[in-house]
Amino acid sequence: MTIIAAADGSALGNPGPAGWAWYVDEENWAAGGWDHGTNNMGELQAVLELFRSTAHLPDEELKILCDSQYAINCISKWMPGWKKRGWKKADGKQVLNQDILKELDVAIQGRKYTFEWVKGHAGHELNEAADDHARAAATAHQQGKAPEAGPGYSGGKRSVAAGASAAQPVSEPAETSAVIPPLPAVGTDFAATVYELELGFLDPQIRTSFTELKDFLHPSYQEVTRHGGLLDVATIGTLLNSGSSLPSTGEMQVLATRAISEEMVLQAYRMKLADGEVLVVSSWWQLGASGWKLRFRQETFQQSA
Repeated sequence: MTIIAAADGSALGNPGPAGWAWYVDEENWAAGGWDHGTNNMGELQAVLELFRSTAHLPDEELKILCDSQYAINCISKWMPGWKKRGWKKADGKQVLNQDILKELDVAIQGRKYTFEWVKGHAGHELNEAADDHARAAATAHQQGKAPEAGPGYSGGKRSVAAGASAAQPVSEPAETSAVIPPLPAVGTDFAATVYELELGFLDPQIRTSFTELKDFLHPSYQEVTRHGGLLDVATIGTLLNSGSSLPSTGEMQVLATRAISEEMVLQAYRMKLADGEVLVVSSWWQLGASGWKLRFRQETFQQSA
């Protein structure tokens, strides 16, 4: 049998009061959180708690629905390399959220599982339920209350017989790849999706590792930098692998998010840097068989009034 569950995280402020949740059905779900955490912490903790809650069923496969490509990539692509390097990134810096990741590394041993990326805020029943519970947990922490923990897992309707529509078994869990099926045209949820991806692309630690950063990039990616330079995938790889760094980032203030075509979305935002300078940024995200990828980006200094 295969257990089908959604896992999601939420943060009010990112970082701020944060929550996590996994959801199978109304009789099988769990949630929790922290007074201070990040959305990525919530995403990873939700997956960890799902493995823990089903540990008494080691022969059951897990099909995990996630709207976070960061969480999927951490577990299915990046974690084995981090572990081999002593939980350090390729540049020698410590991996963020490694306490959760180390526990995940233990929890997945011997388990059969697959990931499936789903678009967030698109009306997907399980994903929406997990998101609601995660956000409720974050809100409870914000209000100084104990979040509703949920009943946990005892078995439920969201399971299918092996060989039916379940994902195929994974022979080597730690090396499994994310399952990302062909995607439909851009839907009404695209704003939330590309916003989350842009935050991941701007994450200072992700931007130090080409292995991680390139998962966000379209093969034909180009960027016009704030100083008039031009970057592509190969140039970024050369910079990061040589020990150089990409330009610093800052807090986003979204100005507009628009669907340009059935597979292209424009996101425009301001970004305030630590030195007080403000950039106006345009990012073009393209939807394809492997999910959303950043196709083009341009940064321009905002002129003073």
